[in-house]
Amino acid sequence: MAIALAALVSGCTIEGVDGKAPGSGGGGSVLAVKVDNVRPARPQTGLDAADVVYVEQVEAGLTRLMAVYASRLPPAVGPVRSARETDLELLRQFDRPVLAFSGAQSKLLPLIAGAPVRALPPGRAPDGAYYRGGAKPAPHNLFVRPDALKAEPNVDALADAGFRFGPRPEGGTPQTRRTVRFPAARFTFDWVEYEGRWRVAMDGERARTSGGKELSPSTVVVQYVKVRPSRFHDRAGSVSPFTETVGEGSASVLRDGRAYEARWKRPAAGAGTEFTTADGERLPFAKGQVWVVYAKA
Repeated sequence: MAIALAALVSGCTIEGVDGKAPGSGGGGSVLAVKVDNVRPARPQTGLDAADVVYVEQVEAGLTRLMAVYASRLPPAVGPVRSARETDLELLRQFDRPVLAFSGAQSKLLPLIAGAPVRALPPGRAPDGAYYRGGAKPAPHNLFVRPDALKAEPNVDALADAGFRFGPRPEGGTPQTRRTVRFPAARFTFDWVEYEGRWRVAMDGERARTSGGKELSPSTVVVQYVKVRPSRFHDRAGSVSPFTETVGEGSASVLRDGRAYEARWKRPAAGAGTEFTTADGERLPFAKGQVWVVYAKA
């Protein structure tokens, strides 16, 4: 997708909901970073420090990640890529998050400007926040320094968005492997008992950070949602999918080597997502990193 950085700098004023220009002070409840996930972009940087990693479908059946930081900030995150309409509804679960992204197509910019996020792409972020580096070719070599964005993550924002952590509930079905397929991508999660984590594989290859650390969440949520065409498309004419994260549906929560069938419900964009068991009880996640994979219902 073409990156409309020039439009972000000169043709669009992106403000927070309080009317302040990005970078003018303060921070969001979380820092959210759009992260590239095609093969040339791997291995990524800084994903292991995220509290939540969202997986969403983009053009041509590929996927892109949204890394959310609420408790700690790594030195760098990337490769950073462009935003999608899906992100704006998804991030309404958090109170005025800081959004780091490389740009967006021009028709989407007004929606970003009107969204309750503090949008900080290149050209709007403080000097030195973004840099190009590493051996990857452009556009897979743009990284962000989270500290430079002056975000102020707050771990309590996770609870406000619906994330609840606690001991393993009763029930569930033993499961040590789960694969989620997209039209042009797949994710496999393997339970490693002695680590108490799920190892992640992307398109058949073990997922690691650029520093060699394995990506290993403690909880994986496969959330079944409606994925429909949006009114946006990339330069090649491929329609951008829109993932509906408001509503309700089924989900599978993987933790402690077990799968729990669940229901998810998010009544409005400004509300968090609640996950419950069949009898209506809140379904807690295992303490640690959570991956939420938006699979087509």
